[in-house]
Order: sequence, then C-alpha cells, then structure tokens
Amino acid sequence: MRVIVVGAGVLGTLHAWHAVERGHEVVQIEREAEARGASLRNFGLVWVGGRASGPELETALRARELWAEIGARTPALGFRPNGSLTLVTGARERAVAEAAVARPDAAARGYKLLTPDEARALNPALGGTFDAALYCERDAAVEPRTAQLALRAELRRSPRYTFLPGREVREVIGDRAVRDDHGDVHHGDTVVLCTGAWLGGLVRELAGPELPVRRVRLQMMQTDPLDTPLTTSVADADSFRYYPAYASPALDELNAGQPQPPTAAEHRMQLLMVQRADGSLTIGDTHEYAHPFAFDTVEDPYDHLAAVAETVLGRPLPRIRRRWAGVYAQCTDPGAVVHRQRVRDGVWLVTGPGGRGMTCAPAMAETTADELGW
Repeated sequence: MRVIVVGAGVLGTLHAWHAVERGHEVVQIEREAEARGASLRNFGLVWVGGRASGPELETALRARELWAEIGARTPALGFRPNGSLTLVTGARERAVAEAAVARPDAAARGYKLLTPDEARALNPALGGTFDAALYCERDAAVEPRTAQLALRAELRRSPRYTFLPGREVREVIGDRAVRDDHGDVHHGDTVVLCTGAWLGGLVRELAGPELPVRRVRLQMMQTDPLDTPLTTSVADADSFRYYPAYASPALDELNAGQPQPPTAAEHRMQLLMVQRADGSLTIGDTHEYAHPFAFDTVEDPYDHLAAVAETVLGRPLPRIRRRWAGVYAQCTDPGAVVHRQRVRDGVWLVTGPGGRGMTCAPAMAETTADELGW
C-alpha cells in the first residue's frame, strides 16, 4: 500500500510511523520546511490524569504505552515516565483531589493523594507550601520542539519513507491523489490529511463549512535552566477546572465558592510546568476561543503564571528565555477523541485533537491505521 500523509506535526508524523511500521510506502508532505504549529508549541505532556473516562482515557493509556515503546527505540524523543503532581491548598481543592482518587478508574490512572512530605520525596524542588498533592503515576513527557525531528530521523532509516517539505497541497485529484503547489501529483492507495489548525482552503472545500472543529489560542513561556531537577510535571489546582476527569460535586463547590483570580479567570488559565531536557522550564497556559484571535501576547497572564510557579517552587524563577502563542484545533463533539472524516473515497481528514494531541497522537494514528486496514 502507498500512503500519502499531508502534515508533519505530531499527528501526521505518527500516522506515517504506523504506516511504515506496517510495511507500507509513505510519502509525507509538509508545507513548511518543518512543522511549526501546535505540535511544537506545547508542554510535551503525555497527560493521562485529566482525560475523560471512556474512549478518551483508553486512547491516552494506549498512547502512553506506544510512547514508551517508541521512546525506547528513539532516545532523542526524550520520553520519560516522570508522572505529575497537582498541588492543592485548602479544603475545597483537597475535596476535588479526594473525589479523583475515589474514581473507579483511579488505579488505571495511577492516582494517589500524597502528603507534602511524600510529594517532596518525589520532587524535592517543590519548596513552596501546599496541603496535599494529587499524584498521577501514568503521566509522562517528551521533548515537543524536537519530537518530530527525532521521529522523522527514525522514519528516514526506512527506504519506504519519503519526506517532502516546503510543499503545500492545493488539490485532491479524483480519488487518492493530491497536487502540491509545485505542480506535482502524488498518488496513493490512501491519503490522510493531518493539517492541524489549518482549517480553511482545501480543508473547508473538502469537509464543508460545518466542520465540528474550533481553533484555540494559548500563551506559554520557557525559562533559563533551573539549577535543580524538577522530577515530575507540576500543576496547580486550577487545572481541575479544565480537565474532564475532575468533574464532580466537589469541583462544582470549588467553582462556586472559590473562583479563580481575575486574570486567571479572564484568560482561562491553569499552571502547568515541565522541565525540559536542558533544565529549562516550560510554563503555561491560557485558553482563548473567540475569533479573531489577538495578534500579540498579553503580559498579565505571564505575570500570573510566574507568581504561581514561584509559589510552587518557593523561590524566584530563572530568567524567562522566550514567550510564544500557539493555535491548535479542537474537536467540538464531546463524544469524539479526534475528528476523523472521509472527505473523498480513499481520502481522510484527521484533525481536532485539541490539547490532548501530544498525549494521544500515537493511539489516534493507530486507530486510523486499524480502521483503514493498513
């Protein structure tokens, strides 16, 4: 079989990976020299703990297994099973963590409620004050800025894989063929469009104007290296408000009785913090849904994130090295893990993984491969 994959973000690259692994010839086409979208502008989190029960959690757990397998073959991916700690303070936040630990699927997620001393035994960098920490053993991390490069370097070891950068696909010709902006036509047995947050142009033409996918904008930042290991990923209790796993009467009480600070509420914020391989910290994030998005970044969210991160660490942050904004595509169907649509005979659009793209991409791509009979 010959598979044409359009898009070289993490979702497209994992589709190429599964096709090559199953013995097929793959041509992967990317409009940039390298992917520059949400697949790079994220935390690199393999975030199992916050996923909704059912298909979403099952997809995340399967993806976690696949990331471990791929990481063992591709050390440059930077896979590490570091787990995560969500720090809580006060009775309301603790009640949400206790409700999470009482879930029927808590063991599958690796949930444990830890005392501050137990949390610091796992992550000694936590020098701030907190009352308890929700530990998720199944969470992990990869290096987002280099993951696609590492995966592609491994793919290029196969003579069945071809990467064509700097080419924008402009047209689907008949069935199972695409024409790029160089005028070249690429024929395959299957075409998979993994175009990320690019939802206009050809995607709109093929999928129609009612595509159940929206774009979400975020802001994040990265520091200079921290001089001590941050051995787990870290979140604050505001993350309870944004992940479906934590829905409960306790969360309702938290939202009603302990609203977020104004800046956090305005920008729909949570603290997520991950240490990169070079020791730097990736810190975020915000959520913006209303179009048109701003073209600039706003300082208030960064000030809030820095203050919360310093409270968690009990010390000043290293110098902020870079700030950025990103846009990702999020499926609006609450029952779907990703939007997967046949737009022509033999041509499939796979988009809208949302904030779970880096977490779930290996399993999302595996499901496509299974469903298409690769």
